[in-house]
Amino acid sequence: RAYIFKLGRDLNKMADEEDQQMEVVEEEVVDAGSGELNTIDALKQVLKKSLVFDGLRRGLHECVKALDRGTARLCILAKDCDNEEYTKLVQALCAESGVHLIMADAGTEIGEWCGLAKLDTEGNVRKAVRCSVAVVTDFGEETAALNVVLDYVKSQKE
Repeated sequence: RAYIFKLGRDLNKMADEEDQQMEVVEEEVVDAGSGELNTIDALKQVLKKSLVFDGLRRGLHECVKALDRGTARLCILAKDCDNEEYTKLVQALCAESGVHLIMADAGTEIGEWCGLAKLDTEGNVRKAVRCSVAVVTDFGEETAALNVVLDYVKSQKE
């Protein structure tokens, strides 16, 4: 359920009073994909949720700091990264701190998933900025998509 707060004046009070009253409107939030989530869609949802909760680090500098501090919980690395030293550094830091690593096909995909893309009026991606690595430090809240991603990561470890 989602709660929307509306500010409005109470008309029963005198006009010179500036008290405002909050009205709570309750709405049902229905998931568009009520069926089974695939791993890519679940990962997109987890990244968007962590971006909302300020738990997403994008780019090499921010991600290495999060991995070094030990605050990282999940790492996504692009297979098409130009610099081999970057990939070795991120893989070594993930192995050292025990962070789950997911390899994405392209850096533009990671950039699109992390919100580094410009959209047109229909919601299609017009321009996506490349991002070689992204780290989730805070998942936000537990969702079905998070469970799908964590199950996928655990199955890859075995």
